[in-house]
Amino acid sequence: MWNYEKRLQYPVNIKNPNASTARFIITQFGGPDGELAASQRYLSQRYVMPYNEVKGILTDIGTEELAHMEIICAIVHQLTRNLSIEEIKASGFDTYFVDHTVGLWPQAASGTPFSATVFQSKGDPITDLHEDMAAEQKARTTYDNILRMIKDPDVIDPIRFLREREIVHFQRFGESLRVVQDNLDSKNFYAFNPAFDKQ
Repeated sequence: MWNYEKRLQYPVNIKNPNASTARFIITQFGGPDGELAASQRYLSQRYVMPYNEVKGILTDIGTEELAHMEIICAIVHQLTRNLSIEEIKASGFDTYFVDHTVGLWPQAASGTPFSATVFQSKGDPITDLHEDMAAEQKARTTYDNILRMIKDPDVIDPIRFLREREIVHFQRFGESLRVVQDNLDSKNFYAFNPAFDKQ
């Protein structure tokens, strides 16, 4: 079903480690609007989607989100590699270091651990696709905020790529919502769940 190539979807080549930057980039790994939540959201929702075209979109985007998680992890890894204990302490990365050294562990910028409670899979195509569109906009906003805070072009480049993909995903989910609505009586978009209620 998937073809895994042993390379990142977009290259990450950071020359200057900076654990301060890693502290907030990590939110796109395990934060409430990060790539881990996105991948699990879409790959979970696909099972009850009654329309094959939309099921395919959920699968494609969910799989791509796994690739985006790899990019974020590569960024965090490259920002934290080869740092001294003094640099780790000075950057404020010391509290993370105590629990994880410089291993990758999903958490928000605030330090809150990843939780599946940050995403939904309701089993209703209209509900789920609205959730997905909102999720993509929240992720785009987070990338906007990250871009406001960093100056390193080696970090900015892959972050811009990821931000652009959020916009594309939002558009694809909008198209998917149209597919679902086209399969329903327009007067009854919210009258029943096409994934569960049989008409």
